[in-house]
Amino acid sequence: MDHKKVAADLVQAIGPDNLIAAAHCATRLRLVLKDSSSIDQKAIDDNPGVKGTFETNGQYQIIIGPGDVNKVYAEMVEQTGVKEASTDDLKKIASEGQKKNPVMMLVKTLSDIFVPLIPALVAGGLLMAINNVLTAQNLFGAQSVVEMYPAVKDFASIINLLASAPFSFLPILVGFSATKRFGGNGYLGAAMAMAMVMPELVNGYGVANAIADGTMPYWNIFGLQVAQAGYQGSVLPILVVAYILATLEKFFHKKIPAAFDFTFTPMLAIIITGFLTFTIVGPIMRTVSDGLTNSLVWLYDTVGAVGLGIFGLFYSPIVITGLHQSFPAIETTLLADVAKTGGSFIFPVASMANIAQGAATLAIFLITKNKKQKSLASSASVSALLGITEPAIFGINLKLKFPFFCGMIASGIASIFLGIFHVLSVAMGPASLIGFISIRAESIPGFLISATISFVIAFILTYFYGKNKMSEPVEEAITETDATVNEANESATDAKVSEAILAPVSGKVEPLTNVNDPVFSGEMMGKGIAIIPTDGTIYAPFSGTLTVFYDSKHAYGIRSEKGTELLIHIGIDTVNLKGKHFTTNKKQGDAVQKGEVLGTFDRKAIEQAGYDTTVMLVVTNTGDYKEVTPASAANVNFGEDILTVQA
Repeated sequence: MDHKKVAADLVQAIGPDNLIAAAHCATRLRLVLKDSSSIDQKAIDDNPGVKGTFETNGQYQIIIGPGDVNKVYAEMVEQTGVKEASTDDLKKIASEGQKKNPVMMLVKTLSDIFVPLIPALVAGGLLMAINNVLTAQNLFGAQSVVEMYPAVKDFASIINLLASAPFSFLPILVGFSATKRFGGNGYLGAAMAMAMVMPELVNGYGVANAIADGTMPYWNIFGLQVAQAGYQGSVLPILVVAYILATLEKFFHKKIPAAFDFTFTPMLAIIITGFLTFTIVGPIMRTVSDGLTNSLVWLYDTVGAVGLGIFGLFYSPIVITGLHQSFPAIETTLLADVAKTGGSFIFPVASMANIAQGAATLAIFLITKNKKQKSLASSASVSALLGITEPAIFGINLKLKFPFFCGMIASGIASIFLGIFHVLSVAMGPASLIGFISIRAESIPGFLISATISFVIAFILTYFYGKNKMSEPVEEAITETDATVNEANESATDAKVSEAILAPVSGKVEPLTNVNDPVFSGEMMGKGIAIIPTDGTIYAPFSGTLTVFYDSKHAYGIRSEKGTELLIHIGIDTVNLKGKHFTTNKKQGDAVQKGEVLGTFDRKAIEQAGYDTTVMLVVTNTGDYKEVTPASAANVNFGEDILTVQA
């Protein structure tokens, strides 16, 4: 790669006067711009040194790749004199440049609280879906599966127990996460939430009836009659309670001397918050929560199919803004008492939007002649159809514009049919083609019909419009053909051989597409796999040479003796730690032997600092191989086969 030319071309496309500050991590340039709408996006997309771009949190990020990004960055700084910054500093610069939007700040807070809870809610939701299949009538016949086969009754009962737990004790999950987010001790938040769902209290689902029929017990506290009401399945009350608890805890930490702080701060924070919870905060927020739930149910019943069509039309634009991150808070309210609400209308609409964007990207894969675009579209379309749309939306559809709008139209039409068929979900799950597993049993046919409509309309609109829109000039086709021939000649002189890659760390195996970073999940750097580590030692996955090394010690680039180029990236955004909690004795250019220790990292300290510690393994020269095959194991120990590259 000609780093100087790549940098010059990028500066020209961005505009030298458009740069405010720049930084880089192991794989990408991170830029703060005055006006991102003024850049020449086509020139950047066509640059052979660029693997992809996306914009997030006020930063315009350009994926270059390990080993090259730092050199392109150095050339860019020299050519423009742009302000150099660390990635941490860049976040501050970007946030200072953005207007403080209270709505977006609220969305970000809700996202920080609920995103960590999604695995538990999805697990409970899918189990609830299984229970519904077993107990629903008129699904496989007039009788339910349990009625037809009594032997599975107890099995269904256990499934129901496991499914109900995350929603019945939802305040405990939210209490831990929210208190931690507000700067308090998460375990104190969980303890306060436990008090709100104690068995001695009237179950939260029966509070309204207990008050109505006069059976609600009360505490007499200094002349106050305080209802002994529980908060099972509630969301809003514990959010406010967690904020109060965290605020009190921080206050007492400052005011109480260190010798007594550990003993008295937790007690005082809990007892004050507890009294406020049952006397004032809880009853008020229960009323607000009930009002919100009733309003949502009324809205769905009132606007019906037309309203869902409008929601479906704009769901993907909502995803771009990030506002969809607040939806789990609303959905948990609807799903916590399905008997009352009937379920959630948000999940089915999200499924239609994701399917539509995936179908539009699939159409681009079939009609584009641009190899880079085709490669990204192939993986991004599958990812979107399975519920992860960021690579498809940001990598393909928004850049071309028309596929995104075709997907919007298809989603809106399909959502109208959701309203006609009264499709509601009874669980959280993957908003995708397989989303039917979370839908009410009697509504599954309606969901599948709507999903088919979404897919077909998005695909047909994109394909036929795109066939005309994206017809390439002969000169471009010839140039691309010549490039293909050159690449074939290069491959012939530098042939690769198949090779097994060993796990550099022990842990749970995850698909790379599940990683919470669009660069890795979109496979912009190449194909690979992810490991959620259970220890903090990184071993060499094969014998070779350390081609990339950063002072931050969070990433290694290694080229094997057989030619495989592998990026080992420890954590997400851990470059911000500037090497803290990482150790290594290696440097760029060192020869390493298979199984040799490359470095260590303090997994718990990194997690406590708020970072995801997932280790990503990416074959950065994926294009040199016919296939990159991940291992099928759910868990792996270091030194075991994790990837295979096939020549």
